[in-house]
Amino acid sequence: MQTADMPLTRAAGGEPRDPKVSWSSLRLLPLRVWAPLLIALLMTLAMIFFGEEALRGPWSRAAVLLMTALTLALLLALTHVFLQQAERQAQDRSTAEHEARELEKLVESRTRELSALSTHLQELSEKEKSELARNLHDELGGLLTAAKMDLSWLQARLDAPAIQERLAQLGSVLDEAMDLKRRVVEDLRPSLLDHFGLPTALRAYVDSACAKAGLSREIQVPEDGAPIPKDTAIALFRIAQEGLTNTIRHANARTVKLAFTADAQGYSFVLSDDGCGFDAHNPRTRSSHGIMGMQQRVRALSGELSLDSTPGAGTTLRVRVPAA
Repeated sequence: MQTADMPLTRAAGGEPRDPKVSWSSLRLLPLRVWAPLLIALLMTLAMIFFGEEALRGPWSRAAVLLMTALTLALLLALTHVFLQQAERQAQDRSTAEHEARELEKLVESRTRELSALSTHLQELSEKEKSELARNLHDELGGLLTAAKMDLSWLQARLDAPAIQERLAQLGSVLDEAMDLKRRVVEDLRPSLLDHFGLPTALRAYVDSACAKAGLSREIQVPEDGAPIPKDTAIALFRIAQEGLTNTIRHANARTVKLAFTADAQGYSFVLSDDGCGFDAHNPRTRSSHGIMGMQQRVRALSGELSLDSTPGAGTTLRVRVPAA
């Protein structure tokens, strides 16, 4: 039985069809439907078997039987309608649950793809920075060194005071250019990281950045230890670099503490400050590009990152990644 206000359900192929109704669907009927149906049926049966006054004469009996048949037919029709509605609701719930599971799978798949893409872009960025740093060091450094040598040759052969003064100025400009080249190369790819390892690079960077910003610092890193994989070392260095940059720019801190440890299980560091802090549970803060970048680097190494901060109580950044 199809009612005008009851939408058709769809089969697996997308064609509309009537909801499947079976006797097992009776269990889907709520108690508020079962109760009046049973009461009406019991009243009708009582009228047939116990209504002696109503059953005097054949026509009265026939009328009662006809009324009973009509009542039963109406009850069956009503039951069928409710069963269709119950089946449709059950199918809708099943369809909604299936679509929710499919959507969850799709979201997980897209999240993995975005995470993989982000990791690839970070690796590509580090590779490009390394190549650019090497080119600047080798080619631009070679050109600046040659220019410095030519300048020294000219200074040794020209005695005019005015020319010597201009050559000295040119030498100062070349020295500034070489110093700028060194700073740019160090920002792109710290040479200490490649030659002396992560602990030394961390100590030198934190000490230099804090000295430039006028911050007191406490640095605890091991003097030596097992070599750290290159990808892990550059990721941890960039995380510490981002964290310290945020501290210098926003925290108004007086003291910065860095503690780095390495063992057979993995590597970890804690970077803390006594600055103004912030609300670490604020979604807008959590969604900042700097924090998301740090989280992505840690996630790519199957590690853990926690950021604890309270307004007026400073900030603590903890990172732990397993050994490769």
